[in-house]
Amino acid sequence: MSEHIAQVTWLRGPNKVFVDNQYSQGHQWQFDGGAVVAASSSPSFVPLPMSVENNVDPEEAFVATLSSCHMLFFLSLAAKHRWTLDLYADNATRLMAEDDEGRLAMTQVTLYPGTHFSGKRLPTRGDTDHIHHQAHDLCFIANSVKTVVTVEPVF
Repeated sequence: MSEHIAQVTWLRGPNKVFVDNQYSQGHQWQFDGGAVVAASSSPSFVPLPMSVENNVDPEEAFVATLSSCHMLFFLSLAAKHRWTLDLYADNATRLMAEDDEGRLAMTQVTLYPGTHFSGKRLPTRGDTDHIHHQAHDLCFIANSVKTVVTVEPVF
């Protein structure tokens, strides 16, 4: 078992009012490897200027996390098959809706991975569909959430 650390920090700032509920929701994520990410609530849910449009919001990060986990397992599986992968790109999307208990939730995330292989040994579409299925089964992030995660490979 390994432990992963993420430090989330928000600071009111000098001379800023908080109790008027008009505070900035910009904050910072810092990870154990040293990466720092500017984060905020989504402008879709909290109007500007309280949200910070250029910062990553938790919903985007959730989608990116699922996509990244799937991709990393896909890369590993492709390498084990000795297929030379030149490009992997995903335009993942999410659906927000009420869940079975009437709460707003990310009910579905859809991954749209596209790949480009080169070399003498090229996988078939069936091969890549199979390792996408394996990658999905291995992705511990997808295995940890109740959101429906689907994979629809594109070429």
